[in-house]
Amino acid sequence: MSKTVNIESPTQFSSLLSSSRIVVVDFYADWCGPCKAIAPLYEQLSSQLSRPNIITFTKVNTDTQQQVAQSYNITAMPTFMIFKNSREVSRIRGADAAKLSEAVKKLAAEAESGGASSGGFGEASSGSSGGWVGAALPRGYHDITEHVDVRGLDLLNADVDTAGGARMLFDTSKPSSVDGTKGKGKAAEGSKADWVESDTDEQLMLYIPFQSTIKIHTIHLTSLPPADDDDDETPMRPKTIKLYTNRAHNLGFEEADDIPATQEVTIKPEDWDEKTGTAKLELRFVKFQNITSLIMFVVDGDADGEKTRLDRIRIIGESGEKRDMGKLEKIGDDS
Repeated sequence: MSKTVNIESPTQFSSLLSSSRIVVVDFYADWCGPCKAIAPLYEQLSSQLSRPNIITFTKVNTDTQQQVAQSYNITAMPTFMIFKNSREVSRIRGADAAKLSEAVKKLAAEAESGGASSGGFGEASSGSSGGWVGAALPRGYHDITEHVDVRGLDLLNADVDTAGGARMLFDTSKPSSVDGTKGKGKAAEGSKADWVESDTDEQLMLYIPFQSTIKIHTIHLTSLPPADDDDDETPMRPKTIKLYTNRAHNLGFEEADDIPATQEVTIKPEDWDEKTGTAKLELRFVKFQNITSLIMFVVDGDADGEKTRLDRIRIIGESGEKRDMGKLEKIGDDS
């Protein structure tokens, strides 16, 4: 009996991403010859390697589940995707049996040795190959930060001389300061800082456009300022965050004061996870449906310093239809 799960709705797929540590997906079509050719191998891998709540093999018919296919910008078939802790870690386009077997068996071996469950499912996946998450994901939702259009990011009042740019906030890598190697908050010689600090005061204004219309359930903020109480220039963690939705462009600081925020969040000291330096911004989900852009206004910090610091931002929720979808095509010969 086949252990492969046929996806019949976007909700079912989101639920599987949250309940299984590793999810392997075969995006196929009934009319696709290469899809049919590699199907027996996929079923063989599924039969051999499936483990309840650890490794789940799924199939998505792109003709009947167009929303799921569009959410992950599937433009050719077959396309195989592998998710670990709800994060995409591998994408294989075409009926490449060798690449598919190698990628799946590598993660399966890691799962068997305990590597895939480092920290346990739902905990922060700091340092895992699935990318930085920083905090447990809410059940039924997954990390959709990949839908951020990094080309359109706009960050105001950032100290560009001592810290990284806006794109670094959405990088999937583990923050360099998470292991306690914080020093004075300066990047190592010859390397670029992988965090953002404010410049003239504690405020930051970040415009975040998305490649698709999304629903935002939670935002994970990671802030790892150096532990140096004797230095007046030590940056602070953010305290008050104002969020504005579906704006065409960034706001000025004075302009933001005159516009009602979609939601204002106050982060308490106990909200920050001691190990990962991450706080979860719980949003009023009903107000964050059909979102095409988000403005995050860091109003102030949690101490008396003059600067605030951000290391990573993760967007948690549900993805929608991608923009500029290309025509679906098959890869390989029909024979």
